[in-house]
Amino acid sequence: MEQWIYWFRELRSQDKEKVGKKCANLGELTALGLRVPPGFAVSVKGFEQFMNLTRAADEVRECLSRAKGALDRVDGRITVSCKARELIESQAMPPAMEEEILTHYHELCRLTGSENQAVAVRSSGAVSMPGQMETYLNVSGDAEVISHIKKVWGSAYTARAITFRRDKGLPIEWAPIGVAIMSLVDAKAAGVILTVAPTTGDISKIVIEGNWGFGESVVSGEITPDSFTIDKNTMEITERKIARKAGMIKTGPKGTIYCDTAENAKEEPCLKDCEVLELARVAAGVEEHFGEPQDMEWVIDKSEEPDRNIFWLQARPARYLKTDKGNERDYLIDLMVNIFK
Repeated sequence: MEQWIYWFRELRSQDKEKVGKKCANLGELTALGLRVPPGFAVSVKGFEQFMNLTRAADEVRECLSRAKGALDRVDGRITVSCKARELIESQAMPPAMEEEILTHYHELCRLTGSENQAVAVRSSGAVSMPGQMETYLNVSGDAEVISHIKKVWGSAYTARAITFRRDKGLPIEWAPIGVAIMSLVDAKAAGVILTVAPTTGDISKIVIEGNWGFGESVVSGEITPDSFTIDKNTMEITERKIARKAGMIKTGPKGTIYCDTAENAKEEPCLKDCEVLELARVAAGVEEHFGEPQDMEWVIDKSEEPDRNIFWLQARPARYLKTDKGNERDYLIDLMVNIFK
């Protein structure tokens, strides 16, 4: 049988059609020597095998075909989405596929020294659809890993994803998707870094946004994050905006919970200057490697030593305001919607 699971170290950026863009770029970052949490990718081929072996592909196709008229309405897309996701998530994982996934998960547990290593299970679309599919954090144990891989596959049929494909003229019934299963970082702080000022298009600037805990509070727009601007030429911090960070996302008994930030941390910067500058240095190198401004996700591991506590979760081309756009206001609105999805 053709290989359909890959360790990140086996992948490179040219493998986007094989495992999705996120997983391919995680492989590229690993090859560059960046600290990427250890993990593996279930490829698009794995998704296709599951859908065909369980007959879920036929059932989802029939479900969407019957509901074509309903897809013109928001409530109709929500109803169809729930049905399509249930059709996928209710299927038993084919035994041979389950065995291979768990073999990789058990090896990951061995590598990290944890019997039931907590992982992040993240979508990796072959077609870029920012914010349209799901990520699950703090997943551990055989049954939960299998269940959440199916949940990510099902998230290819969220109402948001269906709307996106419909508006872009893409096939609604088929959404090639990879899945990243990566060791969960014990997050002290996390966020995003862009090697360009997104609202001005200034490529001499690097912008970092972050909050305590996991970065989902930043990318979702739930809180106002800390913001740091760095001059790319001098590598000096030129601006700091330290927000009052009332809430954060941290691990719960299962998954994650949103909670109040400790009072003494609400107005403290979530990053030290040395961490800001190290993030900027690494991101600038990644930009040089890919040859274009980057939008990257980072996390600071509170259990690691300061010289090895930065981990990278994603790299992709940055969206930013280009001055040759005919209508800059509409473009800026579109940009911010995509950044905070």
